[in-house]
This record gives sequence, C-alpha cells and structure tokens, in this order.
Amino acid sequence: MRVLVTGGAGFIGSAVVRHLVLNKGYEVLTVDKLTYAGTLTSLSSLDNQSNHRFLQADICDRQAIAEAFDSFRPDRVMHLAAESHVDRSITGAGDFVQTNVVGTFTMLDCARLYWQSLEGSRRDAFRFLHVSTDEVYGSLGDEGLFTETTPYDPSSPYSASKAASDHLAKAWARTYGLPVVVSNCSNNYGPHHFPEKLIPLVILNALEGKPLPVYGNGANIRDWLYVEDHARALDLIAERGAIGETYNVGGRNERRNIDVVTRICELMDIHHPQGAPHARLITYVTDRPGHDARYAIDATRLENELGWKAEEDFDSGIEKTVKWYLENRWWWEPLRHGYDGSRLGLLDPAQKSSL
Repeated sequence: MRVLVTGGAGFIGSAVVRHLVLNKGYEVLTVDKLTYAGTLTSLSSLDNQSNHRFLQADICDRQAIAEAFDSFRPDRVMHLAAESHVDRSITGAGDFVQTNVVGTFTMLDCARLYWQSLEGSRRDAFRFLHVSTDEVYGSLGDEGLFTETTPYDPSSPYSASKAASDHLAKAWARTYGLPVVVSNCSNNYGPHHFPEKLIPLVILNALEGKPLPVYGNGANIRDWLYVEDHARALDLIAERGAIGETYNVGGRNERRNIDVVTRICELMDIHHPQGAPHARLITYVTDRPGHDARYAIDATRLENELGWKAEEDFDSGIEKTVKWYLENRWWWEPLRHGYDGSRLGLLDPAQKSSL
C-alpha cells in the first residue's frame, strides 16, 4: 500500500504518518510545506525507515503536486494539510482561504487526473480521504450531538474555509466520480501538538509560570479526541469508508475549557510540584470573536460500520499528554522561540480594515 499524506509534518498528520509507517508498514510519501506549525522533528522516529519519504511542497503548487502523484503513484491519498488555528484565521483569513480552499482544489484535481490514468483494480481501489473538522457545523446548544447530516453553519474564517473544502471534495465525487471520503473530527490533543493550541499552551505556560489564558468564563465545551485514536480512525475510514460519504470522529469526552485547564493544573501539581499550585496562574481574558459555545460529535456511524473505538478516555489521554511535554523539551522548546504563548486573534481597527 502506497499512501500520499499531505500535512504530514503537522500535529494530526504526523500521528497518521507514524501509524501508517510503523504500525501498518505502508510506503508513505509525506508532503508538507513546513509552515510554522509543521516540523520534521515530529517525524524523527521515522528517520531510518525505508518505507517513508518526505517532499517539501505547497499543496497550492499544481506542478509539484502533479509530479508527486506521477512519481510516487499512490494507492491512497490522505489530505490533512490545512491552516487550522481559529485565532490566526481572525487576523489572517487570506492564508486560510488559499491553503484550505485553493490547496484542496489543487489536490482534488491532481488526484482526479491521476486516478483517471489508472486501470483495472488499481483504479477501483484508489481512495481520496479529505480530513476536516466539526467546526464546520457551527455551535451546539446544551443538548444534542453533531451527526453526519448536521447542516453546515461555520462561524470563523477557519471553519468557513474548511466547510468550503468539504463541499469541493463532495462535488469532485459527484461530478467526476472521484472516490472521495470525508471525515470531520472533534478537538484533538496529544503529543506533538503545536504550542498555540489550548492544551499544550496551558501545559507549557504552567511549566514556565506564565498566565494560563481562559477565554470568557471558560464555559465553552469541546469533545476531546486523543490524536493517536484519530490516526487509527482515519486509516480505517480511508480503507473501508463508503465513497462519497462522511464519517464523524469524536472521543465522547465533552469538557468545559475551564475544567480542561483545571485538570492540567492538577496534573502539573503532581508531575511538576515545584510550580504548585498551578491553578493560581489561571487568567480570564476577553472572549474570542464568534466563539462557538459547544461542539460534540456522535461517532456512532464510525463505531458501528467500521468497528472503531477510542482507546483513550480524557483522563488517561491528558495525563499521557502532560507527561510527554514534560519529558520532551527538545521537541517544543525550539517552537516556543518562535511563538511565546502570547494571545493571538486580537482585532484592532487597522487589522479589521486589512482583512
């Protein structure tokens, strides 16, 4: 099995690549632009693996992507490359439209031309998995869950760009017959998570004695999914998912943001006691514009049809995550030099006029 993975030096992408190379023994071509959130150190465990190769390329570069298809000849594409941070999308929406919309179009069209060149069983077996987010569905009330038929209602430039890319993927399946499958996941966490996101930001700020920012009153709820569980799910969806269909991936671990932060503080008190009590660092800050109140995924279809089940609950996964960051300073410290944990996504009048 030969798999082309875009965004494979990022957080979720690198977990997918490690799973495919080390656990499945697949031949994998990782394609990544290596923007600020992509780092080859997340793939360092594959340095001596003959079944892995890396290509630095922008998914918007049609020539580079077409050449990657022609030279690698994949049986499967797992498309994870995306700009993914909501706060950054508020002040830099253009990058999100370019990568998430135009880049996905480029990937789909190059895949279509390549797939049409295949014959027989190779053509029949080819799959294109487009990996997306539950944020395309907007915000839930106090009850209910996102399902595969929930109407799209994106709130941020990030989620709007991902919604657009989802529609492109489905359109390429319906118009051209390209064997596309789409997945939408809840919030991921775990090792190799870029320090701008909530969980690694809180861990590292707590370690350094810096404020732990909580938006608004901390009541926003997210459904947390351990990244290695997600990687296994994506492999299953790419292999056995029904063409043209969507599969939601969630951990069934709903938590208020303030409860996530508080739990991290408790674990830091245990595993890094010299900074205790870390909860003293919690600082409430002005809420994010358009901040969705609650996300929660119904993963019943994935569980029942494909037999997937999350192996980590939130308590086990968050403790593993805290320990990993405490034990792997070599990975995150260089990234903190470029991003020090300061607030992102703040608008001022000048920024508004430049969007």
